[in-house]
Amino acid sequence: MIKIAIIGGGPAGLSAAIYASRAIMDPVVFAPAGGQLTLSPDVCNYPGFPDKISGFELIERMQKQALNYGAKFIQRNIDKVDFSKRPFRFWTGGEEFFAESIIVATGSSAKWLGVPGEYKFRGKGVSACATCDAFFFKDKKVAVIGGGDTAIEDSLFLSRFASEVTVIHRRDLLRAKKYLQDKAFENNKITMRWNSEVKEFEGEEKLERIKILNNITGETSFEDFDGAFIAIGHHPNTEFLEGQLDLDENGYILIHDFTRTSVEGVFAAGDVADSRYMQVSVVS
Repeated sequence: MIKIAIIGGGPAGLSAAIYASRAIMDPVVFAPAGGQLTLSPDVCNYPGFPDKISGFELIERMQKQALNYGAKFIQRNIDKVDFSKRPFRFWTGGEEFFAESIIVATGSSAKWLGVPGEYKFRGKGVSACATCDAFFFKDKKVAVIGGGDTAIEDSLFLSRFASEVTVIHRRDLLRAKKYLQDKAFENNKITMRWNSEVKEFEGEEKLERIKILNNITGETSFEDFDGAFIAIGHHPNTEFLEGQLDLDENGYILIHDFTRTSVEGVFAAGDVADSRYMQVSVVS
């Protein structure tokens, strides 16, 4: 019988492990340590690291801190849960576990385009987090792919740093809220590339250009960019929770009183319940 099982090994899960182990609650963390933070080569906005730190190293330090206080780790993802009664049951790798309380901190995952070069240049010009990486593109030319709130919010944020921001959108109308559109249209650093789709990211050691398809004419062209931000949304990692907890229309866990879910004894922390901030310094 586990007192507290923590499902998720990102910043929120590891923070929960540190607090729970210091409270002598014998937490067990289920999941490989990491989360989206490990994809960030340089983290410059986490307090206490004036000379920046890699996301991978920051996660390593969090895990070591949790281990030092007595947290245990089982490096497996959870396949299925049963929250219908206590003790709660869950399964991983064909093995069944029981827990008195559970903290779900499985985070969310950025949606990617799935085009050639996207994976190769992640952290080398291609990013899914404008808030994290805008600083590295001061006076640079960048592209934002998408047409919803996230894309336009990212474009406006990037315009504080970049010299040029081009929004590449597959339609001729934005889906973003009207007030965001108005701000973008009024910003002389932001231009729109309508009816356009990214087909490939190219470069040598880092991103240098993007292959763009005009989906009206069928013509393709190459344009030089220093950076590209994928802003087509995120999806919470809650597939294994369907039917077990109340989720919103986008799959995020609904919480009240900061962390409580619809099932007493089951709590949620981090991006799995937060579709707004998605920042390590907030979720932890």
